[in-house]
Amino acid sequence: MANLCPYLSTLQISHLQSIKLILQQKNEIMRTTFKLLFFVKRNAAKKNGNAPIIARITIDQIVSQFNTQMEINPANWNVSTGKASGRNAEAASINSMLDSIRSTVHQHYHALLEQDGYVTSERVKNAFLGKIERGKTLIEFFEMHNEQYLQKVKMNTTDKTYSRYELTKKRLIEFMKFKYSVSDMLIKEINVVFIDNFLLYIKNHHGCSHNTAMKFIQRFRTIINFAKNTGLVTADPFGNYRVKFEQTDRDYLTMEEITTIYNKKFASKRLEQVRDLFVFSCYTALSYIDVCELTQENIRTAFDGNLWIMTKRHKTNVASNIRLLDVPKAILEKYKDQLPNGMILPIISNQKVNEYLKEIASICSINKSLTFHVARHSCATSVLIANGVPIETVSKILGHTNIRTTQIYARITDVKVSNDMELLVQKLDLVK
Repeated sequence: MANLCPYLSTLQISHLQSIKLILQQKNEIMRTTFKLLFFVKRNAAKKNGNAPIIARITIDQIVSQFNTQMEINPANWNVSTGKASGRNAEAASINSMLDSIRSTVHQHYHALLEQDGYVTSERVKNAFLGKIERGKTLIEFFEMHNEQYLQKVKMNTTDKTYSRYELTKKRLIEFMKFKYSVSDMLIKEINVVFIDNFLLYIKNHHGCSHNTAMKFIQRFRTIINFAKNTGLVTADPFGNYRVKFEQTDRDYLTMEEITTIYNKKFASKRLEQVRDLFVFSCYTALSYIDVCELTQENIRTAFDGNLWIMTKRHKTNVASNIRLLDVPKAILEKYKDQLPNGMILPIISNQKVNEYLKEIASICSINKSLTFHVARHSCATSVLIANGVPIETVSKILGHTNIRTTQIYARITDVKVSNDMELLVQKLDLVK
């Protein structure tokens, strides 16, 4: 290295020295942590006086042993060399077999180390004995994860997140059959190319948008992380992979549009009920499932003397406390004592609600793709943020744990910016 000094900077020399030191340390570790020796198990001697010869593998002070299937009279064994003593044919045969075993064990050790980056004495022993480790497959880990998740949601197979993991597993099986003509693969065979091809498959064969396809990739990555956490997998195909979502503008209704829907007279009772559910969500930010689970017990008088909805979000189990404004109070009053089984709002299937909302949008001349989830965005943007409610409060009302999530729901509109700037102008005028 000294000969190279005139051509290298001090930093480069230091870097090379560090690399050399690391390699020396690595070599030293490989020399000192792996050891193979042979010994005679004297307490297992047979009637003919011979005892079995045992091979002992030690790696990082962890020992694994196996019977070499050879035996020798302990009197003919050299403890210090770990070999048969003497020059007769029996000793030569035994020592030749021991040398062969030693060579094969070393080969397995280095092969496992190169393949996986780590090795244990048990794995080396199993490799030598032909007990090949069949690594767990992707779908096996998927099923392990989903079973564990199912326990967390108390065996609720209708849980939306659980069903999405099941769907992702199904799509992966379809993809592997399509691309590789197999229904499963060892998880160590998964790489970045596999991930990219799966993303393209989801987009091209199932008509998913980029962000929807990325949700499948995101759940796929969760399974890989789960596999790593079991300790059975060390490689991470997602190590250099970035899950990137495209910026999208979510539909929301303005206050004028919400008011138009609320005041519209519908000839159909089903449209009227769906309208009431939708507008109720526009003023409370409750999701469809949270509206469905709402009971009279959730409507309470709080410390300030006002009626509040006090509940927990079905999706995250996070507390969500929302003061009832006049419009949702009027809707609750409309259905008071009118519904069976203690229900406080009419419940219609999510599919039908979204279907009828398309009809309502058409009747009200609202040229937007109306779904029930639009109500939650509309509440955050048009009811709360547009009327000066701080985003921290909006986040609390929506039941979010991360304000970045709230920013997806609540956007600062041009009207809000204009109003805020007008307030600023007025304050500056007062200072003059």
